[in-house]
Amino acid sequence: MVRMDDIAAIDKKLSGRFIALDPGGYFIIYLDVEAGLICAKHFTNIISERGLAVDPETGKPIPVKGKVERTPTQVFKGRTAKELCIEIFEKNQPSLVTLLDHAAYLGREFVRAEIALISGNQYVQD
Repeated sequence: MVRMDDIAAIDKKLSGRFIALDPGGYFIIYLDVEAGLICAKHFTNIISERGLAVDPETGKPIPVKGKVERTPTQVFKGRTAKELCIEIFEKNQPSLVTLLDHAAYLGREFVRAEIALISGNQYVQD
């Protein structure tokens, strides 16, 4: 039997690994609880020679923490993880996601967001 503590430990360990940033941009995922929606704002970026995400307008690195005032290129909304994935990956061409590991990450996060929406728990993007 798999224990929740074991799953949490595996997840925490894997969340600390190096991940190459997607030159196609990044997504900020959040819930609109009142509307019953999972939302994902897409933002463009440039990947610097040092591997940092850089704001194409300012040329400055995009901070990982804290509030950043940027305008999304698109906002996607869905009632389920599957609906949101279809909107982003199937209906939106050319794809905003250029790396398979980024697509897998988004799928995992959308499922986490869906579970939080259904359970009434808070969702915080990993």
